[in-house]
Amino acid sequence: MKNPIGIKDIAEILGISVSTVSRAFRDTHDVNPITRQKVLKLAKELNFKPNKNASALASGSTKNIGVVIPFITNYYFSMVISGIQEEAYEQDYNIILYVTNDSIAREQNLLENLSTSSLDGLLISISSDSYTHQHFERLMTKGLPIVFFDRVPNDIAASKVVQDDFAGAFQATQFLLKSGAKRIAHIAGPKDLNFTQQRLNGYLEALKHFNLPIDNSLIVHSGFSQAHGSEDTNKLLALPHRPDAIFAVNDRKAVGAILTIKKHGLRVGVDMGVIGFTNDPISTVVEPNLTTIEEPAFDIGKRSCALLIRHIKNKDFEIQDIILPGMLVVRDSVVNKTS
Repeated sequence: MKNPIGIKDIAEILGISVSTVSRAFRDTHDVNPITRQKVLKLAKELNFKPNKNASALASGSTKNIGVVIPFITNYYFSMVISGIQEEAYEQDYNIILYVTNDSIAREQNLLENLSTSSLDGLLISISSDSYTHQHFERLMTKGLPIVFFDRVPNDIAASKVVQDDFAGAFQATQFLLKSGAKRIAHIAGPKDLNFTQQRLNGYLEALKHFNLPIDNSLIVHSGFSQAHGSEDTNKLLALPHRPDAIFAVNDRKAVGAILTIKKHGLRVGVDMGVIGFTNDPISTVVEPNLTTIEEPAFDIGKRSCALLIRHIKNKDFEIQDIILPGMLVVRDSVVNKTS
């Protein structure tokens, strides 16, 4: 049976215009929050449900948000997607997922051939070898709202949501130092990534804070996989004066480090401490369990989606940089030698 109540009825009861009621349902920025609450309250009492397709058509909105990520199997990104999905669902948006497989070529091809008419906005985490911004800027020039998260370009005028990589790296390195480590290595990510640089800077600042010299032979840049962690650790163990602790840019590399240290007959935590960054479930599977910095992945997804929707609804909404704190999770891969 057709719903006898319509937008016009709600407008008449509340003494406001039909367009105001319509905008209240769409939650546009130019509607008074009190007015919107009155509209939603009355609609609920009358059991009225607006036609989302008609509303989207009238407003020129698709209610679709594109999400561009390097990986889909990665734990961190799966948690980010969960956060994005949660916020999108709460605000009546759909998400469309695009996976670049961490390739700049695929990222460029995807965005250059993207149908912007089918999307209201984009959430993007760039590939690790992304060296140009042109494919992002072209879309922004067309008026498509974009919010970057986690892996963000350095010099581009757009909103960004990230974890506090500098503070997390400082905390990780400081924890190793306070546990008695004197010669700490850092197995880092690709040099050009913003968060790689931030985590490196946090590590360097902690050494400086404790008046320790910088030894560039203890800093190894490569990819993010467990295999990369293993390769980096083999290089460190081959040094004439090996490190007594390793801070890894992520947990996968830290796991590679743990397995490699054990293969060399050394005791993880005692002979060489290891700390990671993410709090991937693998942290509690590897032996010994990995001490790490937990990233707020779900919150990053939720906050970045909420921010993008603000930009979608208000084209003049100002650019924001949101930085969320991480948290130290202490396990067995670091043993306190000072106690």
